[in-house]
Amino acid sequence: MLSAPTIEVTPGELPLFWNRRAIFFANLRALFFGNEGETNELVAVIDGIDSYGGRLVPVVDLLFRNGGNLLVLEREPIEALTQYFADVLDLSLPEVVVLSPEDHAALAAGGRPAGGASQSIFEHPAEWIDGFVTDTSLAEIGRRLDRPTVSSLHGSSRGNNKLLLHQHLAARGLTVFDTETASEPGDVPACLSRLRRMGYATAVIKAQIGASGIGMIKVGTADAERVEPAQHLFFAGPAMVQGWLDNTVDNVRVIGSPSVQVFVSEDTVHLYDLTEQILSASSIHEGNMAPPPYISALAPIRATLFEHAGEAAIWLHAQGYRGTASVDFLIVRRGGADEIRVCEINARVTGATYPAILARHYNPGGAWLMRNIRLGEPIRPDALLDALRRHGDLFEPEMPSGVLPINLNLDVEANVAKGQFLGLGATTQQCENALTGLSAALAVAVEFDRD
Repeated sequence: MLSAPTIEVTPGELPLFWNRRAIFFANLRALFFGNEGETNELVAVIDGIDSYGGRLVPVVDLLFRNGGNLLVLEREPIEALTQYFADVLDLSLPEVVVLSPEDHAALAAGGRPAGGASQSIFEHPAEWIDGFVTDTSLAEIGRRLDRPTVSSLHGSSRGNNKLLLHQHLAARGLTVFDTETASEPGDVPACLSRLRRMGYATAVIKAQIGASGIGMIKVGTADAERVEPAQHLFFAGPAMVQGWLDNTVDNVRVIGSPSVQVFVSEDTVHLYDLTEQILSASSIHEGNMAPPPYISALAPIRATLFEHAGEAAIWLHAQGYRGTASVDFLIVRRGGADEIRVCEINARVTGATYPAILARHYNPGGAWLMRNIRLGEPIRPDALLDALRRHGDLFEPEMPSGVLPINLNLDVEANVAKGQFLGLGATTQQCENALTGLSAALAVAVEFDRD
């Protein structure tokens, strides 16, 4: 039996991540562990999905501190951006090779794709294999390369299972969401009817494994008989049907949606940042900020958040998961009392991991704000960076505030259509000002977007 890990709480300061070298596969299409329905939905809603792995370029060597890492992407990283990381931010960068999704599948199936990427992967000296998740494909690649995966297949799949976490937290006596389980689509109307009688106007149907809004749908409880959830929500077993806590529930007011950033090592769980999630009306992740704007007035809640995050992270460790994760919460005030509930754990490098690591590397204890920003007109990557530099907004390590482009998502003509931009500063207002200046710096309209 595994011994319980110790808990270290260092908000605003990075832990010492892995003292290892790794081959990291940016296997974004593996997030759903073989659920093709969810995977197809992800590909359909994310523009430029093959460029999303670029978010790992500036952080892999911070996560695996020995250096000499190999990052396997679906698309070549952007040269202007990697030069900025290396020359201006003074970051160590991994070696990069490009492997198409088809070649990735062939590698897992026992083939050896032609070209330099395959040779680099087989001959690389790194001792470990990692990815967004450890699915059967990554586990098989690790077996073929005779190197262990950082997280086990069992630990990665169970660690991302929302129903298992819910059951654990309920058994531990923590406050959880009112939840029904539906074994098949036909069970959902009865679940919704029961939640409606409990006072919920809205409910959410959740697959056991989902990410970035995929595997989750919000429905009105009054429409119970007309709801026809997709079969892929039941791919991993019974779906969860949960009462949606918002201002439509009597005496309830939503306070915030914080997220604790976690690193699970062999014998320790580190809670290293407290952020606020920026969510769309459909509860899809659009960014994060730290610290949460309301938290200074709610000191007891802050302590409870870390306590509950520690409970969830210890459970995650017991499943066999190792690596970074985010524990997401909802805080509501009901009848004058504050209530805290864990929404889920995302056991992987999440949309909050990249900015938190970079922000705490350059700005420990300070403020940060990360937003996904879509440009009104596409622009060349080098022109974008030059415009930010000329405007005085491109972050350099000695600056008190500025904008750090983490990744740029390209259109079919290799122009920037969207990107993940990190605002850094001493205060949240400085971070907001930095990102607000993007439109003027780039001379194009900008808008916030989903992950």
